[in-house]
Amino acid sequence: MKYAATLLSLALFSSSPSLYAQQGVPKPNGAAAVQAPAPAGTMEASAEAAPVQDLDPNYILGTDDGITVHVWKEPTISGPLTIRPDGRISLPLVGDLRAAGLTPMALATEIADGLKKFINDPSVTVTVTAVNSRKIFFIGEVLRSGPVPMTREMTMLQAISAAGGLTPYANKHKIYILRGEKGKQLKIPFDYTKALKQGNDQGVVLLPGDTIVVP
Repeated sequence: MKYAATLLSLALFSSSPSLYAQQGVPKPNGAAAVQAPAPAGTMEASAEAAPVQDLDPNYILGTDDGITVHVWKEPTISGPLTIRPDGRISLPLVGDLRAAGLTPMALATEIADGLKKFINDPSVTVTVTAVNSRKIFFIGEVLRSGPVPMTREMTMLQAISAAGGLTPYANKHKIYILRGEKGKQLKIPFDYTKALKQGNDQGVVLLPGDTIVVP
């Protein structure tokens, strides 16, 4: 009876992947491995995403942006990355590097400089696969307050539309943008009715980090 009970326990253990994870026991051949997700800013074991189309070559990288680093003939150093909240990434051999605030080309140069100690004349390219750092924020009488991804050359009308539009209680003439600039906070007025009727954007050019207040 004890022998039969032992066989039954082994059978149940081997048929349940979760038991291996709970017990910390390596899985036998043929069992699916349980892999923990890679921390942000480190190489991720996933297929490379497609580059962002029509991206400004002088685009400045920011936190949460997705990138792919490709080092020629060095697959163990190449792969997709997400820029961490501290603005840095981690690469084998190179270690931590600041990525936020650099263009993809400038980051590629930084990576290549760090690899020269280990690789003769390294060839590095950096492509942007996800633009997540360019956001504007809505407060007040819009249907969806909070962050909104900012597209290239987004207008105020497009931004308001992306936030779901104005509520019936919005004061369309008193909308304004709050923008931090050189240690000061600017308040930029915007008249929604004038923009809608006359196509007048009133000289407003949105920047990442702007907060749009709809009273």
